[in-house]
Amino acid sequence: MTTPTPGLAGPVTVVKKAGRWLTAMGLVFIILGILAIVEPVVAGLAVAILVGWLLVFGGVAHAIGAFGGGIGRAVWQLFIALIYVVGGMYFLTHPLLGLGTLTLLLAAILLVEAVAEVIAYFATRADGGSGWRLLNAIVTLLLGAMIWRNWPSSSVWAIGTLVGVNLLSTGFSRLMLGTAARKLAAAAAP
Repeated sequence: MTTPTPGLAGPVTVVKKAGRWLTAMGLVFIILGILAIVEPVVAGLAVAILVGWLLVFGGVAHAIGAFGGGIGRAVWQLFIALIYVVGGMYFLTHPLLGLGTLTLLLAAILLVEAVAEVIAYFATRADGGSGWRLLNAIVTLLLGAMIWRNWPSSSVWAIGTLVGVNLLSTGFSRLMLGTAARKLAAAAAP
């Protein structure tokens, strides 16, 4: 019978616990991702409300920051705080309209990203693997155009579905990390 190396039992225990936590987190993210994809409107509205609260808290932070400098700085900080709070209250009191605004912004960002990727492709097309950049640009352009073309009706599904896909992806990655950590702990255990 071999005895464990002194000092190694602690790290193995930590890795084993981390593996269990990562696996549990992965399963929760997967469940939330499936729910967001099944009910994209609810997920999208939740995102709009979250953005609203983040804007309100950001406005409060700017207002607090106004009391640390000269009068010019204070005026600008209070002006920015007002914009943040008004924007946040808009999202909180009109989450469906806020969701539409976020969806339109998402479509614009995707279209700009696609153009940037096409430009980057032409700058690097002689490099190996640059075709993947062009493929990414085409998919991004199609997604952005689809959301833009169908706006405002795309507001109903776009944000919630994309959040759901992101949650699923995060969940599977955490699940795989947890599985790898548990295997590592099992291999290192005496």
